[in-house]
Amino acid sequence: MPCINMRQMKDHQSGTIVAVKAGGELGRRIRDMGLAPGTPVKIQGRAPLYDPVALRTRGFTLTLRNREADFIEVEVA
Repeated sequence: MPCINMRQMKDHQSGTIVAVKAGGELGRRIRDMGLAPGTPVKIQGRAPLYDPVALRTRGFTLTLRNREADFIEVEVA
């Protein structure tokens, strides 16, 4: 299955996080939100200007800015 960064995912597309490529404070913050390798995610939608992106994971909805989503690599179904 192909791996892409989360920003490239389409609305209602599902996948599994493969890697978080951010280091330091940003990487820790992303992982603290529950976005760790092996976590299934589904894109719920995007704001009118495509930033931020809303995703569904672990039973809750989370929004990320595109610059944060660029650091998350996802294997899509």
